[in-house]
Amino acid sequence: MGRIINEIKNLTNDRDMTLKQLAQKIGEAQNKNYSLASLSQKLRNETISYKEVKLIAQILGYKIKFVDVKNFYS
Repeated sequence: MGRIINEIKNLTNDRDMTLKQLAQKIGEAQNKNYSLASLSQKLRNETISYKEVKLIAQILGYKIKFVDVKNFYS
């Protein structure tokens, strides 16, 4: 499985968005200051919360879906 930072970077690239723009949109959605440095640190350290990942998915127009892999690979 890939690192979360690479996953988020790929998703933002697919939407022609920078991580800085994403951080600004997260801040707007949360009605608080959310910096690129904060986002980058959370992604690098893999300490980003599931709530934040869900918000990122929403901002980028994605939905998180859990797939039953037990039967997926059989």
